[in-house]
Amino acid sequence: MHGMEKLRPLALLFLRLGLGAIFIYHGYPKLFAHTHEFMFDAANYDRLPGYFGRLAGLVEVLGGALLMLGLFTRIAGLLLTIELAAVLWMGHELFVNPRAVGRYELPLACAAGAFALATFGAGSVSLDAAFFRGGARPVRKAKA
Repeated sequence: MHGMEKLRPLALLFLRLGLGAIFIYHGYPKLFAHTHEFMFDAANYDRLPGYFGRLAGLVEVLGGALLMLGLFTRIAGLLLTIELAAVLWMGHELFVNPRAVGRYELPLACAAGAFALATFGAGSVSLDAAFFRGGARPVRKAKA
């Protein structure tokens, strides 16, 4: 299994790109499309203020873009995990009917992926690695 560890940067890159695309795809209509009817229905259904839909869209679009770039990945992953936990609890009623997996499978999978990125970070193929860990420069050993 040690050979698979060499693929970790590539796996984290694919996870970031895939999740980022999903989040941007789902967040964009909440911000920019004419979804006033959707927002009104969602707010009344969940008994939430209408601006929560716009806030969710902002978190999803910006968080998805940050994931794709690999910039501030841990923070973006944590914010997206928190947002999806609220979605699962209030919107998809995970705890009301846990056997209805078809109603919440996508948010649950995205929350798990976002939490994994918040835990493991962006990997070496990212802007986080380039800006905050010195990028491709070798790590100097401390003198004894």
